[in-house]
Amino acid sequence: MQVRRLAYAAGIRYRVQARDLPGTPDMVNRRARWAVFVHGCFWHAHRSCPLWRLPRSNQAFWRRKFRQNTQRDAASVTALEALGYRVLVVWQCEIGDADLLRVRLVSFTRG
Repeated sequence: MQVRRLAYAAGIRYRVQARDLPGTPDMVNRRARWAVFVHGCFWHAHRSCPLWRLPRSNQAFWRRKFRQNTQRDAASVTALEALGYRVLVVWQCEIGDADLLRVRLVSFTRG
């Protein structure tokens, strides 16, 4: 995964897929109490992104699916914050700019 590789190269240490935490974050540092989710723009309905669109067929199903996904994502972030974690969501469309993503990861994990 590009985000993990970039984070590790920047000196950021983490564990992956903490199944005991809400939402199973993609990257976690328990001591520093931060978590990172890497979301695909389509499956997590990144509405301001050109990679997301509502499929033309079976729209009722897809609306319900995307609504459930976004509600679950929000509940996971809220639950992690209640446990004292800081949470960062990295979208699929943001991975293309490695320099900007590196700066964002470093500032998030250090701050």
